[in-house]
Amino acid sequence: MAPRVLWIGLGNMGRGMVKNLVEKGPLDQPLLIYNRTKQRSIDLASQLPPNKVEILDSISSGVPQADIIFLILSKDDVVESAIAEILTHDIKGKLMVDCSTIHPENTTRIATSITSRGGEFLAAPVFGAPAMADAGQLIGVLAGPASSVNRARPYFKGVMAKAEIDMSDEPYGKALTLKLIGNTFVFNMVEQLAEGHVLAEKSGLGTKYLHQWVESMFPGPYAAYSTRMLTGDYHTREYPLFAVDLARKDAGHALRLAEDAGTRMRNLEVADEHLKQVKEHAGEMGDIAGIYGAVRKEAGLKYENS
Repeated sequence: MAPRVLWIGLGNMGRGMVKNLVEKGPLDQPLLIYNRTKQRSIDLASQLPPNKVEILDSISSGVPQADIIFLILSKDDVVESAIAEILTHDIKGKLMVDCSTIHPENTTRIATSITSRGGEFLAAPVFGAPAMADAGQLIGVLAGPASSVNRARPYFKGVMAKAEIDMSDEPYGKALTLKLIGNTFVFNMVEQLAEGHVLAEKSGLGTKYLHQWVESMFPGPYAAYSTRMLTGDYHTREYPLFAVDLARKDAGHALRLAEDAGTRMRNLEVADEHLKQVKEHAGEMGDIAGIYGAVRKEAGLKYENS
């Protein structure tokens, strides 16, 4: 019999990951799912084949049933709260796989709290946007004992992910260090696109031609973010794809890593300042692509494009 799996967290990324896990994963029992807002679990279940998931009212109700527990949660304190609830149970022999993006120091501390009680832990942050999660095209970063990596591997490449970065027997925190540094590339990409499009508009070139060049030169994330900016998606969507508070959390962690290492990430400092302006303008519903709006305002344009 395949291991029983519990999934905690159904945000933008988690929903797509669960969909692929249910459809392609090595499951022979319904996937146990828990989300703090239960309606998200209900909505997701309605989109999946019957009897593929079992909705839980609490984390505690699922831990005794599960052999492997996946988490993908928004913030460090939310992850730690979930782990604290898990640790009220006997976890001997259970594997915790944390796909959240948190500070490496917090990951290390969480890992110690689990392994000291006889459980296993794997740091497994993932790279990719929600659309990539839906398509099973994420990149997983797996750090921890090789035995734990091998135990979790059947759920990643070919199921939830298109590729893995294998950090077997490396310290848990290395996976999160890579994840945070990798995310700075996304921030810098969005910042450069925003600055480029504003210059194209202000100089008289027009954004249409720059966007065509981006599509030809940098298809994929660059083109997708360029489209989100020019179509106004960054200020019209009901819910953000990458919420400003989460983006600033990741940026803050990366800036702290740089400071602790004795270096600076000046590009990220600029992007974070614009994210601060996004939060001031749009509140918690602001999106990372709103950096475009912040750059527009600095240049004397309206935050919202027409």
